[in-house]
Amino acid sequence: MLSLKLPQLLPVHQVPRVFWEDGIMSGYRRPTSSALDCVLSSFQMTNETVNIWTHFLPTWYFVWRLLALAGGPGFRAEPYHWPLLVFLLPACLYPFASCCAHTFSSMSPRARHICYFLDYGALSLYSLGEPGGRCGAEGGRREGRAAASARSRLTAGCAFPYAAYSMPASWLHGRLHQLFVPAAALNSFLCTGLSCYSRFPELESPGLSKALRTAAFTYPFLFDNLPLFYRLGLCWGRGRDCGREALSTSHGYHLLCALLTGFLFASRLPERLAPGRFDYIGHSHQLFHICAVLGTHFQLEAVLADMGSRRAWLAAQEPPLGLEGTVVTLGLAVTGNLLIIAAFTAFLLRAPGTCPLLQGGPPEGGLQDKQQ
Repeated sequence: MLSLKLPQLLPVHQVPRVFWEDGIMSGYRRPTSSALDCVLSSFQMTNETVNIWTHFLPTWYFVWRLLALAGGPGFRAEPYHWPLLVFLLPACLYPFASCCAHTFSSMSPRARHICYFLDYGALSLYSLGEPGGRCGAEGGRREGRAAASARSRLTAGCAFPYAAYSMPASWLHGRLHQLFVPAAALNSFLCTGLSCYSRFPELESPGLSKALRTAAFTYPFLFDNLPLFYRLGLCWGRGRDCGREALSTSHGYHLLCALLTGFLFASRLPERLAPGRFDYIGHSHQLFHICAVLGTHFQLEAVLADMGSRRAWLAAQEPPLGLEGTVVTLGLAVTGNLLIIAAFTAFLLRAPGTCPLLQGGPPEGGLQDKQQ
């Protein structure tokens, strides 16, 4: 009878520094785990288990929402719905990429960095195709949790759906509206490039690394949500007398989740106050994942609300970006982000094994500094 032995777990001082997470003192997997060990570890309690499942399960929730909406009568045949589909595709991709990154990041230092490169790329596409609050968030934790969200999982918001359904009336067909999606595509390149580069100075200059990763995700979030901020300013203090510019409560919940993810990214609470107490359950990255997924859910509901409430008015305007333009823009964004990831991966694969980025052994006194 075949029996599988669960991988051994290690304390922080027995793993290279490149695998350390701030405030997490135990529950680490072997830094040379096999792919099978990584998969098996998702079924035992490690410091990554909750991170894995808080994005694996939501992946299938968003897949279900995608299939349910796309399977509706005439949904795919109507161009009005295409931006919503573009929004849902990255919404399914980013939690799955994050789940895979957290699962297989303990195979080797190189594998760890490459996993999070891919994670950052998925988050960047999410900032282009979806309303979100996650992209920037994962980068918050010192290793890859930036991916997984800085990964401040403040995510960048949804460029395609916001351009199609959520633009303020005074912006419609103006220069900003015309450039909104192309600019968001360029922002996704910036997000991927900066977040991938931020892993290189992570050990020697952790402050610089965190600043780069924060900027990589905060700027796209602010840009993508400009239409919402403008509409919020127009409606501030006017109650329900706001016409088509009124925001749904789901927009408010989405922005609240984005603020929470940013707070968790910046504060690293609660594990910063009690290192070792939240190694397995309750640390900031797990809470970050939950807030990010909730933010995406509320963003989807907000987009659906704008689609329904503004449809008659939008139908009288010029038609939105057609299927051809949508596919071309998204295809160029995917290609560009993959090329950026490939460039960083190639550089990493050529780096000598003695490179600090790949060694990261704890320096003398390093563990004492971490515990303080």
